[in-house]
Amino acid sequence: MSLIKLIRNVELYGPEYMGRKDVLIVGEKISFIGEDVQVQMPDVEVYDGDGMVAIPGLIDPHVHFTGGGGEGGFLTRTPELKVSDCIRNGVTTLVGCLGTDGVTRSLENLYAKSKAMEQAGLTTYIYTGSYRVPPVTFTGTIQRDLVLIDKVIGVGEIAISDHRSSQPTFEEILRIVADARVGGMIAGKCGVVNFHVGGGKNGIEYLFDIVKNTEIPHQHLYPTHMSRNRALFESGLRFAQGGGFIDLTGVQPGEELKKSDFTAIDGIVEAYENGLIDRITISSDGQGSLPRFDKDDNFTGLDVGSVGAVLYTLMKTVESGIPFPEAIKVATVNTANVLKLKGKGKIANGYDADIVLMKDWDVNAVLCRGEFMMKNGEIKDIDFEH
Repeated sequence: MSLIKLIRNVELYGPEYMGRKDVLIVGEKISFIGEDVQVQMPDVEVYDGDGMVAIPGLIDPHVHFTGGGGEGGFLTRTPELKVSDCIRNGVTTLVGCLGTDGVTRSLENLYAKSKAMEQAGLTTYIYTGSYRVPPVTFTGTIQRDLVLIDKVIGVGEIAISDHRSSQPTFEEILRIVADARVGGMIAGKCGVVNFHVGGGKNGIEYLFDIVKNTEIPHQHLYPTHMSRNRALFESGLRFAQGGGFIDLTGVQPGEELKKSDFTAIDGIVEAYENGLIDRITISSDGQGSLPRFDKDDNFTGLDVGSVGAVLYTLMKTVESGIPFPEAIKVATVNTANVLKLKGKGKIANGYDADIVLMKDWDVNAVLCRGEFMMKNGEIKDIDFEH
């Protein structure tokens, strides 16, 4: 593996358009961006990006590393995430969480999977907790988890407005957010609470009440699945107008959509038209179960989320007319801002060399912290996946 790499002749989006550039990488970092860069040193690995677009590595803030599911019994447990699936879809940084099942899916297993994925080359973080309140933790408290567990950057996914939630009270939610804020302050982390928002009538009313009636700012409230339906999204836009961020769940690759469906694609378009695209992120819900329920909330079946939903949604958003750099924001710099991920989300000097090279949306090469995980369409051999 060469310490110094030079990517030549790429159309560079950082995510703003930067023109045709060369990118010099030293170790894990981007060292210099310019035109016709010359390096007078031995053992420089040169990669010709002519005809390709380079974007920052995608950041997926809501993934079930160890699988999810279980709403239809043990047979419906979904499998663990593969690193190769992330690389194939240009995802280089991820945040893992537990979901409905906080019993047979443990934080310890989530942590171990996160460490394994990072050793393979990705950048990974996790949330403490799961759907239920009080949240499961490593150390007994949210604050101690944030301060003492390196991977923990927040709490989630805490379920609200959903028939599968533990039906938490406002006071219980407020205490979780307050503990996350202080724990994040002490540890120098974002301290967000990632809320799974279901289709219930109360939506994100708790979140509006917190910012209206307490001293806690928007930045610690991070609701996801906000593209579940139009009414929920419109409340999310109001939340964004007040200074918050909302996360939309990406459209799954190949998913058949009706004209009446409201999706993350529609949400990104409307956010752009309302001048709020900087307050929007998208996630895949990768390896999570995507259950189907009848009108009485009885389980009828499920699909499995793919981390490919992020890249697929970006492609469809651009096809809908949103400028390429604006679309790319929602899975790069915006997400890095919400989660306070230093050195992530941009192609810029001093940032981590997380770079995706594409041609017509087909991923050709991926670098994670300066190392090629994919080159010429071939994924690096990853021992633990065999």
